[in-house]
Amino acid sequence: MTERVLSARQLNHALLARQLLLGRSKSPLVKALEQIAGLQTQYAPSAYIGLWTRLDGFRREMLTKALEEKRAVQATLMRVTIHVVSKRDFFLFAAGVRNARRQWWLRAQKKALGNLDMDAVAGKVQKFLADGPRRAPDLQEFLRKEGFPPIAFSGAGLWVDLVRVPPSGTWERRRADLLGLADWWLGPSKATEDEGLKHVVRRYLGGFGPASLDDIAGWAGLSPTTLRPVVLRLKLSRFRDERGGELFDLPGAPLPNPDTPAPVRFLPTWDANLLVHARRTQILPERYRPLIFTTKNPQSLGTFLVDGAVAGGWTYEKGRVHLWPFARLSRAVRKQLDDEADRLAAFQTS
Repeated sequence: MTERVLSARQLNHALLARQLLLGRSKSPLVKALEQIAGLQTQYAPSAYIGLWTRLDGFRREMLTKALEEKRAVQATLMRVTIHVVSKRDFFLFAAGVRNARRQWWLRAQKKALGNLDMDAVAGKVQKFLADGPRRAPDLQEFLRKEGFPPIAFSGAGLWVDLVRVPPSGTWERRRADLLGLADWWLGPSKATEDEGLKHVVRRYLGGFGPASLDDIAGWAGLSPTTLRPVVLRLKLSRFRDERGGELFDLPGAPLPNPDTPAPVRFLPTWDANLLVHARRTQILPERYRPLIFTTKNPQSLGTFLVDGAVAGGWTYEKGRVHLWPFARLSRAVRKQLDDEADRLAAFQTS
């Protein structure tokens, strides 16, 4: 049976719908986080803005409360970057990507490691944090006094499951430097790597699909070789893109009409929809990629979408959202953007 071919426009709108960007959702916060496979939060306010643009009636205190109540968790996960995810997703994501994260780090730091025993480092970290969270500088100093080189701290979180404990990493206290043991903060977990890998695939497809094996692997920070047997064991739908590439999806997942109007939307810095794993959806036109991700701008740039694609950047200064269009906009679109910018400014100052 020949697989159905999906156009770039169809893939774009599937992504927008699953990322809650075709219309603000009334879903509960935790359910929304699971729907979109979490939010990358190298900069703490990004999670708040990412939820504001997706959820109807979202207020900043809603996420802070969810973090305090442990319904949402902030931790280093996919691609060794900080994410906000649900409690359930944290355990499964951590189990799925743990070994790959360690192997990547060991390869990247091979020359600097020498005879460093990371299991010994992990044991010391667990002991240091056994009674509760501590600030990152305190942990660094502790490891130094124990005779470990500075690089031990950078790899510690790959051998010990750590979370950012609120109020750190929130809108009110943006530096995410209060670290705690996941078991201490959330309780123990029995999630296995196999369960975690299956969950990674399902969550990715539910939030970003249809997608290729390489897309899933790129987002998760895993190798396609690791994920291929997992994908093949799952009962997934199959499609093709316009170039003939194989795409996988969850059975029955929504594929909205590509003619559905896509409203203007504001995305925060480092929104995962703009990363290379989502290139086939054309949500970020390639000619604009160098304007957003540059060595001079490592934190990326806040962006806005027009008709489902990035059309410019934005910054917030002195109570106002300033727009930086990458091309000329119609008067009607500019009016929509100005109105949405006013709402975003009000959200930031509320």
